[in-house]
Amino acid sequence: MLTVVHACLRNGAGGSPTAVLDESPMPDEERRLVPARAGTSHAVFVAGDGALRFFTSEGELPACGHGTVAALALLAHRSGRAEHLLRVGGRTFWGRAAGGADGLFDAAFDPGPIRVRDPSPAELSETLAAIGVATEAGAACVATLGRPRLLLPVADRATLAGLTPDRERLRATTERFGLLGCYVYSSPDAEGRAAARMFAPAIGVPEDIANANGTACLAAHLGLDVRIDMGDSLGSPATVIARSRPGGILVGGVASVAGAPGVRN
Repeated sequence: MLTVVHACLRNGAGGSPTAVLDESPMPDEERRLVPARAGTSHAVFVAGDGALRFFTSEGELPACGHGTVAALALLAHRSGRAEHLLRVGGRTFWGRAAGGADGLFDAAFDPGPIRVRDPSPAELSETLAAIGVATEAGAACVATLGRPRLLLPVADRATLAGLTPDRERLRATTERFGLLGCYVYSSPDAEGRAAARMFAPAIGVPEDIANANGTACLAAHLGLDVRIDMGDSLGSPATVIARSRPGGILVGGVASVAGAPGVRN
């Protein structure tokens, strides 16, 4: 059974449509076809023991933040319980999706340990050229959560909105350096609000509507609680929230489940 969950809504609308399916003996080649058939960028397969697997058209991912939000929302919708034990990439952890009366679920989880390092000169210069933007020396970083991605700051939302990356060049660059993609973000305001765009052509996603794991990486890198607006360039506004807690980061957003009471399909 396939359900489309819109993850990381903004003000009850938009969000990233994500295909959520029950685990089955489906071959991996067929799993890669699910996102296109469902009209989504990602698909998440949920086993009875809480194990999650994530796929794009290019193959399996070790983790997916908005896919985890989507899975939590569907599990809460089905069970009526908020807390769920999940298994992703060898990790076992608790996630929560509260609400549901209006068809909306506020989901959050601990994405796991995040490692941050400086990019190499080649990683930075070649990615900047592919994105078509300049940044201050020392401001960018490579953050690893599941897979490494480059976090790249720009001056403001207008600069971010105007980006037109060379997708083929970015794909070649990120594949060369083993990067998931490039998460470009504007400077957060005093309340931690900012905007971001995640470009990941190497995994078959030219641009992500909502990227929760990248947002968790940003919160860890900046040492701030952040509320990040995404998806505007794709016509589907999304917001991801990440905040610090003892021992790590909690990341998530609001999700709507197709068929839930109060949700218009």
